[in-house]
Amino acid sequence: MDIKQLSYFVEVAKQKNFTKASNILHLTQPTLSKMVKSLEDELEVELIDRSSRKIELTDAGEIVFEQGQKILASIDEVSLLLYDLMNLKKGKIKIGIPPLIGVLFFPEIIKGFQDLYPGVTIQLIEVGANKVKALVEDGEIDLGVVVLPVEADRFNVIPFVSEEMQLFVHSTHPIASQTEISLERTHEESFILFNEAFMLHDKIIEECIKAGFTPNVSYESSQWDFIVALVEQNIGVAILPQPIEKKINHETVKAIKITNPVIPWELGVILKKDRYVSYITREFLRYMNDRQNE
Repeated sequence: MDIKQLSYFVEVAKQKNFTKASNILHLTQPTLSKMVKSLEDELEVELIDRSSRKIELTDAGEIVFEQGQKILASIDEVSLLLYDLMNLKKGKIKIGIPPLIGVLFFPEIIKGFQDLYPGVTIQLIEVGANKVKALVEDGEIDLGVVVLPVEADRFNVIPFVSEEMQLFVHSTHPIASQTEISLERTHEESFILFNEAFMLHDKIIEECIKAGFTPNVSYESSQWDFIVALVEQNIGVAILPQPIEKKINHETVKAIKITNPVIPWELGVILKKDRYVSYITREFLRYMNDRQNE
């Protein structure tokens, strides 16, 4: 049985008349009769009682008519859903994102995208970058935003943001008056870091070791605002992305440029290699890129 046969029979059953059905379907009556007979032969049952002048459905015909309408309605619904999907009226995007990146960049991006496509649902999974990578690789989320670099053999990478790291200290700290500082000069400080679930944890330790010392880590946290709050209490110093400066209380915390070396903070959108990228996800990526280039 093919869909064309089924749709022809359903129309005949609706109209209870071959002539009316053939006019609606733009077919000759003999052609329509042949298609219905072909369906009956394939199913090995009579669908129409041809013993009277008026078309009547057999018991089998009633079943095929009832179920056929459901099948055709489902096919129409699939076509409609695909149309909506391709035209971005509906759909869902799952995004993995570290909380710090989320708070700095994504409220406006999500708001703008939802204004354009209110039928699209965006689900954010806020976890550390290492967990984001695992979720992308396992196919549990559509895309992730992480600190670069990542393994190029496992992910497709789209650059997103390029900034630098800065040193955040209490405003009464002896070095708070400086506008820049070399990383090596922080070797005696107590550091407050993101915990090991975050790529910045390993990155900062690695940069300190390159500068000639192993950092003294006094506290670790998964929350950037808690790290800043600890700095506000003069418990230690923190190395955080430059955009955090917009979020701090400048009366209690000072951000200082790090030189020798400059520590880059580069973000990228990652997608699993060779995985299908939905229409909605492609449009979201395009929108993100346009926003960053404004």
